[in-house]
Amino acid sequence: MKKSRGFTLIEVLVALGIVAIALVAGLQATAALTTNALRQSSVLLAQICAENELVRVRLARQMPGAGERRTGCRQGNTDFEVALTVAPTPNPNFLRVDAQVFEAASPVLRISTVVGRF
Repeated sequence: MKKSRGFTLIEVLVALGIVAIALVAGLQATAALTTNALRQSSVLLAQICAENELVRVRLARQMPGAGERRTGCRQGNTDFEVALTVAPTPNPNFLRVDAQVFEAASPVLRISTVVGRF
């Protein structure tokens, strides 16, 4: 009898299994990179919204009242909500201002600053 040449079924199945594992790992890495890019874009747009609100407080030329106020912000076809919280500090000449940005009710970014009397 002449011996046939080629791969056995077991060898082919093992090779297919290895290729499948490599493809799944590559797919997961690609999905993670895509998610990270979307998150980074969202954080950048949220930072613009937060900085706009903090600049608005600084340009008002008067001390803001303590408390919280919420405003909407649209950047890059994305709707954000900015919660601006003003709190007193131990020094009465300064106030702490926190701007927290939400996208679809989930927090994206928080920036804090101190505003002084003009």
